[in-house]
Amino acid sequence: MVTNLQEPVNFLQFMWQRSETRLAVLGGLLILPGVIISELLGRHHPMVDVASISALVAAGLPIARSAWHSLKTNLEININVLMTIAAVGAVFLGAYTEAGMVMVLFAIGEALEGFVANRARNSIRSLVDIVPNKATVLRQRGDQIHEEHVQVEALKVGDIILVKPGEQIPMDGQVVAGVSSVNQAPITGEGRLVEKVAGSEVLAGSINGEGAIQIKVTHIAEDNTINRLIKMVEEAQEKRAPVQRFVDRFAKFYTPVVVLLAILVAIIPPLFFGQPFLNPTSGVFGWFYRGLGLLVVACPCALVISTPVSIISAINNAARKGVLIKGGAHLETLSRVKVIAFDKTGTLTEGKPSVVAVRSIDCHVPDLDSRSVEDTHRCKGCDDLIALASAVERQSEHPLAQAIVREAARRGLKDRYPAAEMVTAHAGKGVTGQVGGYQVTIGSHNHFDNAITHPEEHCLEANGDAMSGFTTVMVSEDGKFQGTIILADMVRQRIREAVVMLKDAGLTNLVMLTGDNQSVAKVVGERTGITDVRGELMPEGKVSAVKQLHKEHGIVAMVGDGINDAPALATADVGIAIGGTLGGTDQAMETSDITLMSEDLRQLPYIYNLSRATMRTIQFNMGLSLVIKFAFILLVMLGLGTMWMAVLADMGTSLLVTLNGVRLLRLEP
Repeated sequence: MVTNLQEPVNFLQFMWQRSETRLAVLGGLLILPGVIISELLGRHHPMVDVASISALVAAGLPIARSAWHSLKTNLEININVLMTIAAVGAVFLGAYTEAGMVMVLFAIGEALEGFVANRARNSIRSLVDIVPNKATVLRQRGDQIHEEHVQVEALKVGDIILVKPGEQIPMDGQVVAGVSSVNQAPITGEGRLVEKVAGSEVLAGSINGEGAIQIKVTHIAEDNTINRLIKMVEEAQEKRAPVQRFVDRFAKFYTPVVVLLAILVAIIPPLFFGQPFLNPTSGVFGWFYRGLGLLVVACPCALVISTPVSIISAINNAARKGVLIKGGAHLETLSRVKVIAFDKTGTLTEGKPSVVAVRSIDCHVPDLDSRSVEDTHRCKGCDDLIALASAVERQSEHPLAQAIVREAARRGLKDRYPAAEMVTAHAGKGVTGQVGGYQVTIGSHNHFDNAITHPEEHCLEANGDAMSGFTTVMVSEDGKFQGTIILADMVRQRIREAVVMLKDAGLTNLVMLTGDNQSVAKVVGERTGITDVRGELMPEGKVSAVKQLHKEHGIVAMVGDGINDAPALATADVGIAIGGTLGGTDQAMETSDITLMSEDLRQLPYIYNLSRATMRTIQFNMGLSLVIKFAFILLVMLGLGTMWMAVLADMGTSLLVTLNGVRLLRLEP
């Protein structure tokens, strides 16, 4: 009903912001004498009637103006038309206080609904407050770098800013110097600290941890992640869900029917059954009055408001937890999903290799199948092996080389050996380099089978690792075998927990779609708890698989990284993309129906449960509205209900369903 640019602190402030709500407050004050003297004490006084009529005019003028505009311009009978007819009819009957009460209660009730709905609609905008409005920018002056404190609006792409320990990051950017851990929970909903090093992307509003970092600005202030998130949520709120469109169409049909029914109620009993048309002196309500009461109690306020408030609250709740839902239609469809298909690489796994084990020549490592792949065996020989390999791979851009260098840094071994000299890459075989005067070779198991002698035990273990989906590289020093480094694309943290939560929520049909061979895919399926694994699928194969799943089970959701899986995401009934990095999130926002801003897949059962809770809330609100309306229609028809009681019932129901919908703002994962 009422919109505002700035969210008010309380209801009274909200009421004072616009002329029509101020008139409603004035009407509320003017109607008090009529309520006390006429309704409660049963006395009548001309001045009381004047006050009641003044209240009617003050509160009802905006409503009557809107009703006239609706009739004149749109030829539409809406809620305001019903209330205006009822109030004018009450004046015709001489029920001035009741006419004033009808308009005052309706105006205040509408304002209260608008206030609650506005709070739900604007709740996401509070995210703006978490971004600092000033930043420390580093400026070069001669040979020295100086710190300057500037407004974030003055920063440009490419500026370098300094964020000290404990400070909030003011701009989206990329770390160029320093190491720290960052809390991204305000943006992505992640409950863990994320390590940031040179090259890592950071989001405005994140909280820096223990280290000072220098960040190169990548987006201007008005285009940072939070502002883009808010804009997309606001756009999503305008996209009506199918159930909302149904309610709107129902209201357009329902309201004229109510007017016709009220006319028949007022006319037929007096014309054909000798019933009183006006209120007789005996105190029994005449049928004209009952027809007016029917107009009031049958207003579809609660039906119309219940759906959008629930959907807006759910979308805003999700956004505050790091999930972007791009419209009510997707939320409604998600509640009916019967099967979820997952991409493997970059979705169930991290999308990049990591060292999962090191087997030096003089150290036995437990078999990988007998332990968690995240466990890291440590011994002196294994540490020395990873440090030696890191010295050779330090300058390489190959993903396996970078994984070895990261593991050496994680173990604190990065500087044990100086960077290798005379590094040479041999296509299809590996890489060699001089470390401390020794020739170090890092290569594939196949290359070592052909060129460098290695123990049979290590050979058999490497073959077993390959069968289990791991990648192995072997290391030698001056032609002498030193050991094996085992790498894998790691399964994401908490994915197995997310799968269990989805199954507990009733989603037992979980499928993995991947281009990897079936044996590797099966291993990942075992680690994640997904038993239906379909490998060796090209992008078009994933699209076909999604279509087949739709035929077999019904509504399908596809979860992917938002880039490589775009065709399958578009084919699915609901496309869900994984964010995680700034660039990935940008792509995901454009290609998916729903975007998870973090890589924590436990958000999947959360949004599924949120969608179902939203639909349950909408169904409950609609049912409650109809039950209360039919009950009060019966009372009015029997002559036991007054118009102002009907207004209280209608506004009370509207407020009740609104507050019930707003509860979704606080639904926790």
